[in-house]
Amino acid sequence: MRNLANLTVVLGLVVLGACATSGSKGIAGDLKVEEKVSINAPASKVWEKLSNFGDLGAWHPAVAKTEISGEANKMGAVRILTLQDGGTIKETLTSYSASGMTYAYVINEGVLPFSDYASKILVKPTQSGSEVIWTGHFKRKDLSATPVKGQDDEAAINTAHAVYRGGLDHLKKILEE
Repeated sequence: MRNLANLTVVLGLVVLGACATSGSKGIAGDLKVEEKVSINAPASKVWEKLSNFGDLGAWHPAVAKTEISGEANKMGAVRILTLQDGGTIKETLTSYSASGMTYAYVINEGVLPFSDYASKILVKPTQSGSEVIWTGHFKRKDLSATPVKGQDDEAAINTAHAVYRGGLDHLKKILEE
């Protein structure tokens, strides 16, 4: 009987391991991406550039236009981003702290391969200038057990990394010129 119990535990662990490593298959899990950049500029200068929730295009090269409804840096403000390729993303500001040099937002709808997306941007002073940390928590867009290519875990993670890297690298470039 003990051997049967041990076999059941081992098989259970194997199944759990297979589910955890199956990547884009199975139940949509929570995904997380974090990107950082060190910038040779004071944190106050970096915050000044990226602090306006109503103007992501001021520092992110993928954004052609930002439209805002509500007060730009007040909780509940909604921005609609028009990307360089014409796609749109609708986001809502969920927290904002000028003194903490941070804000958070969620994506309500858009062309990116995410669902249940929440993100935070933080600027921290360092000895050599500042560091910007951009984190996101989300699920893939296609929540089915067999997601279509482009709306799976891999697409969601790769897109988040590309969006964050593109924005942070461009922010560094424009602030260090």
